[in-house]
Amino acid sequence: MSISRTLRYFPPADYFFKVESVSVLLNTRIEKYESRSFEVGGYKWRLCLYPNGINKSEGKGHVSLYLEISDPENLPLGWELCGQDRRYTNDMRSSTYLDADSKASHLNVIKTRCGIAQFLSLDELMDPCNGYLMDDCCIFGAEVFVIKYSGKGECLSVIKDPADEKLILYPRGNQKAKNKSLSLFLELARNETVLHQRKLYAEFESSIKDQKSSAYIKPSHADVWFSDSNEVWGFPNLISLSDLHDKPDDFLLNDTLIVQAKITLMIYSRNMTPSKTFNQHSMMF
Repeated sequence: MSISRTLRYFPPADYFFKVESVSVLLNTRIEKYESRSFEVGGYKWRLCLYPNGINKSEGKGHVSLYLEISDPENLPLGWELCGQDRRYTNDMRSSTYLDADSKASHLNVIKTRCGIAQFLSLDELMDPCNGYLMDDCCIFGAEVFVIKYSGKGECLSVIKDPADEKLILYPRGNQKAKNKSLSLFLELARNETVLHQRKLYAEFESSIKDQKSSAYIKPSHADVWFSDSNEVWGFPNLISLSDLHDKPDDFLLNDTLIVQAKITLMIYSRNMTPSKTFNQHSMMF
């Protein structure tokens, strides 16, 4: 496990414990000491100290320090915690704290603790120049920062075959182009898809068929975010009424005008439903 070590001048915020008569403790048969439980972020924790190291994790010759959930049996089924270990020891000579910061850990019903087998070598601890041991006493501590997932989220996805659209044609123009232009608008056919803070982005184009040449002319392009406050968007001035009247043979055949609209891209933003994948907590220790 990769561990970074830094010094800081303020003590651990959540818990510390002082060990007196360290020399005596190191010569006893006590392999492990568990601190009292302390609560942070709605969870109960405890520090586990191995004065002579934990042999199973290559901690021999070191002080091993672990942080664990003290009541895992009371947590809901399938609980998970992800985070980063932070533990401290006090340099009493310089009034600083050695911050041992390991890589991210993942706690769950199987793995209920994380820690550092080689937190501090016994040689470093006993060396009076380091200041970790004073009057045969030393101080350890921990911090726990819990970030709870709120269940809120959003998913942005592309709609490959957009089909829920409706065209609205104003032969004599809408309010902005009244008696001036032919207006064409795109409206979502199912407005409920954009309700409740949901949005839909569309890129679309429209054109008019020249029925003499069978070509589509006067192309217009648009891109817009549809929402519950913006359900319709389009082209107020797709073609002027004067152009239609001046060239009726070009655009009208058997009193029929052909208008084409094409959606080239549609992206849908929707609220995410919390799932087991995201129903977890993240934290930093």
